[in-house]
Amino acid sequence: MANRLIAVVGPTGAGKSDLAISIAEHLIAGGGKAEIINCDSMQFYRGMDVGTAKLSLEERRGIKHHLLDWLEITDESTAAEFQDVSRPLIEGIQARGVVPILVGGSMLYVAAVLNRFEFPARDAELRAKLEDDLAELGPHEMHRRLQALDPIAASRIVPENGRRTVRAIEIISLTGEPFAAALPDVPEDWQPVLEIGINGEREDLRERLRLRVINMWQSGLLQEVRSLESAGIRVGKTSSRAIGYAQALAQLDGVITEREAIDDTVRLTQKYARRQMSWFRRDKRIHWLDYQDANYKSDAFELVDEWLANDSPPKTSL
Repeated sequence: MANRLIAVVGPTGAGKSDLAISIAEHLIAGGGKAEIINCDSMQFYRGMDVGTAKLSLEERRGIKHHLLDWLEITDESTAAEFQDVSRPLIEGIQARGVVPILVGGSMLYVAAVLNRFEFPARDAELRAKLEDDLAELGPHEMHRRLQALDPIAASRIVPENGRRTVRAIEIISLTGEPFAAALPDVPEDWQPVLEIGINGEREDLRERLRLRVINMWQSGLLQEVRSLESAGIRVGKTSSRAIGYAQALAQLDGVITEREAIDDTVRLTQKYARRQMSWFRRDKRIHWLDYQDANYKSDAFELVDEWLANDSPPKTSL
């Protein structure tokens, strides 16, 4: 049987992790083997648990997970590095006769694994200059600069994500071509993949995200962030800017109140979910399931069984 790869994608808060574990359990119950590869770029970081909704060991239900807690809080997370790390990992898992299940909503990171494209090289001097501009001008001004250079790329990057904006400007400066050109609208598979997407009605998801953020504060996000200060979260280029963590740091500094921190995190999380769906809807390979449908898991199992029994992924209904 050819190698099999499954990906579970969708917006934050939709239940991707639970669905991926359920699929793994379904495969194991049928006599197969499955392991999960994390593709949430904030769950890479050791110690960032509450604010990323990282599953505890108990919540992983005995399924082996890869690429959780593999970066230090001061490391910079990049999709290019993730591609270099995850692809050999996937091939190694497949070589053992195990089905890897990629799960996460970090759009560019998912694309870096599933799609056939290469990341342009870096230029340390140019990057340093752009990082200085980011520190001086702020992420929104840098995003406006990107908008002038490449409107399509700008539409795919959250204005608050200065690091991603800087990388896009760097690529445009180095190649003389739009950053979006590296991300074709019709992707070419790195290897055959069954993509399962999970989403729900927009207002229901918005409410789920609001309650999720409130629960993070109630579950000790502020205490978690305080404990990460000694590990260097304030100097982490990626970790310090993560949604929720940036707001918690501002609350600790007395810049905003807890209510303001929570409200801003809710707003940005809901905005991020909209951007995720805008990205994923362009991928016509994805089979969408509604988490509000009582049969969505059994529907996912049917897709997986058909995928394993045939030489090509099942057709989407689009």
